[in-house]
Amino acid sequence: MKSLPRPPKLSQVLGPSFILLGLALGSGELILWPYLAANYGLGLIWGALLGITFQFFLNLAIMRYTLVWGESIFVGFWRLWRWWPLWFILSTFVPWSLPGFSSASTEIFCRLAGGCTDSVKLGLALATLILTGLILSLGRTLYQTMELIQRTIIIIGIPLILGLVFSLTRYSDWVDLAWGLVGRGDHWWFFPAGVSLASFLGAFAYSGAGGNLNLAQSYYVKEKGLAMGRYGAKISSLIRAKPGPVKLKGETFPLTRSNLARFRRWWRLVVIEHGLVFWFLGLMTIILLSLLAQSLVFGQASQQGIEFLFQEAQAIAIRSTHGWLGRLFLLLAGLMLYSTQLGVLESSSRIISENLVLLRVGSDQKEVKANLSLWFYAALWGQITLGAIILLFGLTEPRFLLTLAAVLNALAMTLLFPLVIVLNRRRLAPPLRPSLGAQLILVGALIFFLIFSLSLVRSWS
Repeated sequence: MKSLPRPPKLSQVLGPSFILLGLALGSGELILWPYLAANYGLGLIWGALLGITFQFFLNLAIMRYTLVWGESIFVGFWRLWRWWPLWFILSTFVPWSLPGFSSASTEIFCRLAGGCTDSVKLGLALATLILTGLILSLGRTLYQTMELIQRTIIIIGIPLILGLVFSLTRYSDWVDLAWGLVGRGDHWWFFPAGVSLASFLGAFAYSGAGGNLNLAQSYYVKEKGLAMGRYGAKISSLIRAKPGPVKLKGETFPLTRSNLARFRRWWRLVVIEHGLVFWFLGLMTIILLSLLAQSLVFGQASQQGIEFLFQEAQAIAIRSTHGWLGRLFLLLAGLMLYSTQLGVLESSSRIISENLVLLRVGSDQKEVKANLSLWFYAALWGQITLGAIILLFGLTEPRFLLTLAAVLNALAMTLLFPLVIVLNRRRLAPPLRPSLGAQLILVGALIFFLIFSLSLVRSWS
């Protein structure tokens, strides 16, 4: 056992949630929820509120484990059953290799340039995937690279979105938003006629990071050095990677009165950081972008792909009488999508690489001889290769790829709630476990995901 480090100031723990929020900006926030709002109104926005709240409590339970043990939550799952790594490799590699973000950002950049032929679009989509791999391979450290990129996009993007919303929306749109938060639409409650269950479930799952990527928050606790995560191993860049023994298993701290008091202070800091950055900024971004979509193109939005985004940009240019504002909105959208592609491949490659290494670890081993960084880059470029193959086979429509990935991740995420509950109850001492209220919320989330996942599977059969 090692002593629990002293908790720092709040400003020193800011960072991990920016990365997780960045994973959501280009999917649920920018595409899926605004698409639903543009076509059905804001009566569905209750789903975004519920979805991001469920993920907030799931993420807290994930971080709690790593704060106590200083190891990733995947090591904890492996301690429960040694073959869980196989499931996490498969359920992460397949959905997150779908190149929806790359395809969508390419579509936007081509529109900004005045249009591209299909062959040019394909070439640019492939180039963005390769550029993603190069950025992640050549940065000094992965965590610093990702935190800088995501924080910059969020700091620039949210003020611009706020300005557009307050200058272009009407009072009636805000009234619709207030009713939508409790599930009331235009002469309907909770679900309008004709809404696609797959689209709603996908948006619900992407009210945050979605799928197994929520589990990557465990890594960022380690990378930031929070609580016992300070003692965990970190991943360096490809050019700095060194072989040697990797210590995946962590250690906890003695349950002394002083350590328990320190842990409570750590926990308060983490809850505030994640609540402000992930829950508040995430929910605000979903609401603002959905509000903007309804105000600008409701009733006239195209059902084709991400065409509604281009209609929004055109409406912004007309209503504001500044054509450049519409183009700036599209530029921001393209950058958000690309930063999400970066974050998705970084997080999913962490998950895949560690689980590949865990398959080689014996139950009595504290260390395994492996170059974790090289495993990471093998997983990264493997996903990029699969994404390129998918594009070359002609599957390039952005919203289809994003919705398919979201549905697959929703199905995978259904399993996370019971697993996290069981892990926290078995591996954490009673004073360190989640409260009964937090556990009941996770059970409620499990029931919700089960109902919708089973309904979707039944509709496909």
